[in-house]
Amino acid sequence: MSSFFNNKVVAITGGSEGIGKALIDILLKSGAKVATCSRNQDKLYTLQVQYSNKPLHTLVADVSKYKDCENFIHSTIQTFGGIDILINNAGISMRSLLKDAEIDVIEKVMNINFYGTLYCTKLALDSIVSRKGTIVGVSSIAGYRGLPGRTGYCASKFAVNGFMETLRVEVAESGTNVMWVCPGFTSSNIRNAALNEKGQAQGEGNPMDEGSMMSAEECAEHILKAIEKRKRTLVLTFTGKRTIFLNKFFPAWTDKLVRNFYFKKGQLVK
Repeated sequence: MSSFFNNKVVAITGGSEGIGKALIDILLKSGAKVATCSRNQDKLYTLQVQYSNKPLHTLVADVSKYKDCENFIHSTIQTFGGIDILINNAGISMRSLLKDAEIDVIEKVMNINFYGTLYCTKLALDSIVSRKGTIVGVSSIAGYRGLPGRTGYCASKFAVNGFMETLRVEVAESGTNVMWVCPGFTSSNIRNAALNEKGQAQGEGNPMDEGSMMSAEECAEHILKAIEKRKRTLVLTFTGKRTIFLNKFFPAWTDKLVRNFYFKKGQLVK
């Protein structure tokens, strides 16, 4: 990693594991000042112990709650003097057909994935604009293409993409960059933590093959390189790029391909 991040203040939501944790590992080694939040106090404590000699600010927060986001962003600015880069990484998935899902499951997914991004971005916006910094939304291929069993997740990621695209245009002349990232299938805990139809974590019964997925560390490296280059969008993996291409030019055919991938004998299997 270049010296680009040296002394930069980077705020990352959902930094206790997965892509968020990988981002923190790289950034602190690159000389950045990092702030992160998570709902898991134990994992944040472990992170703080691991980097006790580094400029790391942590706070227990639930990004679906405006007050928690306010505490996180304001405490970060108070600790480090401002924010150069905000990475809206916190997120949760779901796996349930709409007909089976409780409505509050979809509301919870939307509150974390979209409103968490909205709250933190709005609260950090003035500081980032004043520093001509970068705002990142960690989205998904599900923000471009609807995927069965993930209605709430797809809705939240479509919302994130639209929000980021609009904000990018609004701040275009300020020198601030707005970027959204679509990692594709990445090896992380998000599938084990995905909510079932009752709003409970589905656990280890994840039907996706983790071994064939991009690692969180590799994904984090791609994200940071894209931030440095001030890219507009970042779509990782060939499968992700192919899905977006096919959906744009051959949507009806893509409907069939997606159906065949996720269903076997009329049952949702992935």
